[in-house]
Amino acid sequence: MDTLNFIQLEPLTGIYLFVVGFVGGLVSGFIGSGGAFVLTPAMMSLGVPGIVAVASNMCHKFPKALVGAMKRAKYGQVDVKMGLVLGISAEAGVLLGAHYQEAIKRQFGDAGSNLYVSVAFVIILGLVGSFVMRDTIKSYRSGVIEEEKPGKIALWIQSVNIPGTMMYFPSINARISVLFTIPLGFATGLLAATIAVGGFIGVPAQIYILGLSSLMASATELVIAFVMGIGGTIKFAWSGYVDIRLAMIILAGSLFGIQLGAIGTTYVKPYMIKLVMGVIMMTVLISRAIVIPVYLSQLDLIAPLAANTQWWLKNVSFAIMLLALALGAGIILTALIKGRREHLQQQSTQMANATA
Repeated sequence: MDTLNFIQLEPLTGIYLFVVGFVGGLVSGFIGSGGAFVLTPAMMSLGVPGIVAVASNMCHKFPKALVGAMKRAKYGQVDVKMGLVLGISAEAGVLLGAHYQEAIKRQFGDAGSNLYVSVAFVIILGLVGSFVMRDTIKSYRSGVIEEEKPGKIALWIQSVNIPGTMMYFPSINARISVLFTIPLGFATGLLAATIAVGGFIGVPAQIYILGLSSLMASATELVIAFVMGIGGTIKFAWSGYVDIRLAMIILAGSLFGIQLGAIGTTYVKPYMIKLVMGVIMMTVLISRAIVIPVYLSQLDLIAPLAANTQWWLKNVSFAIMLLALALGAGIILTALIKGRREHLQQQSTQMANATA
């Protein structure tokens, strides 16, 4: 294992990673994604190579996802059967994605790995983030907030009957062919091993393609993340790309945040989950896009950048990353406090009416 894959941990760096883990856990518990679209770029902003950030992220993911899934299962938000079915096919995608990551690292070094992860982030965040934001705004303006219904694609998929492949899923009260779930699971795993973020595909796919509600999809994704995390950790650790120090510090913060995030889902309207996902995605996209020229320069794909220019690009990217963390935590905690207050007021009113 090349020791250059690891960074020196200072006290401030450890505190930063703990806070990053807390926010990542908060986001994970709230929207169901592993929170890696916050965690992976945050580690890379410290100088951690892309492949090590992805590997260490997957290492911390599966215990955190298990805690989140168990927490939200108490609220009846988890379709365990759906999670396991998608998780099994996702495992195949994880193994293939990890193989690609390692090949890029061997061929192009840290700069190649960083460029690959950053470009993948920008593309996926741009596509999924813009779609989620548009859907959120549309739902809010139309006033369709309290109730979510399956879209046309989901209704069509639920209507297709392919003998010998059908499975019943309680979350949607319908039978779906595994021929639809297998490619969705595989794509989720492939993306998870590429940039440690399977929820980019997993959560939207469950909502828009399979027909789950936002709450149910975000909770069920935690089961998928648990299954993928185990396989991905073993694969990357076998090749020596897991920095256990990073994983454990982030996990410590995540275990606090994920429980708050999971509790928050019981007090907010469904569109808030999509809003948080979209806002963080678009902010992180900007952070990763700004630093891409640095990696292109290091690979001699563009004219060399001055050291001062590289320094500014990296620091601006880091500042925007901090903004993404603040926005995500701020929206979730505000929604949690507001929702909790409204819930207590409703309980107080009901008790007053009952005693009157």
